[in-house]
Amino acid sequence: MDIEVGILEEDMEGSWTLLSWLASCVMVFGGTLPYLPQYQEIQRSSITEGFSTRVCLLLLIANILRIFFWMGKQFELTLLLQSVVMIITMLAMLHLCCNIQHTNRVNTKQRHFTDLDLRYFWSWNAFEDYLLFCFAFTVLCAFLTLLLLDSVLFVEGLGSLAMLFDAILGVPQLQQNFNNHSTRGMSVKMVLLWTAGDIFKTAYFVMNDSPFQFCVCGAVQILIDVAILLQVLY
Repeated sequence: MDIEVGILEEDMEGSWTLLSWLASCVMVFGGTLPYLPQYQEIQRSSITEGFSTRVCLLLLIANILRIFFWMGKQFELTLLLQSVVMIITMLAMLHLCCNIQHTNRVNTKQRHFTDLDLRYFWSWNAFEDYLLFCFAFTVLCAFLTLLLLDSVLFVEGLGSLAMLFDAILGVPQLQQNFNNHSTRGMSVKMVLLWTAGDIFKTAYFVMNDSPFQFCVCGAVQILIDVAILLQVLY
């Protein structure tokens, strides 16, 4: 009897380990899935108006900050890897949008990050300008983190700031849809993927006792996803 119980416990432990591993894989790569159909749609139609590159800005800032937050407060390695994958995904989206806009551009006036003109912030012509911004922002964050790593207030504030940018990432898309009176380039399927992903992500945060900033971020994202879904539907 004891042998059977032991075998059953081992089977349950093995199943839980497999489930936990699968959940971690979904967390790392699941956030990129909603952007795959949008990437394909932009590539097919050569139209970028339906996608707000401000989403890329928010996600790049959020995930760069999250990496430095991890240095001060080691949470799950899964969430660190998720940040790296998301940064790569956002750079890929920006690269595509820059290529499409370069092909469709009528105005020959060039705008670059090094111009330091706030009027055209995040509206630069070359993909290299976006890379330069990310590099400069990363160096600044690295300097401040090394300087203030022993400060609990700084580390917690860094985490809260990272999650704030992550939580409001849907706001630029929400605003662009409202201003354009259109959700062209978006689909119900894509927004449902966003919503399902954020629900899963929030549940993962709660079940794994992630820092409270992650849980608050997930809840806010779900509300914004629902608002975007209503725009697409109506």
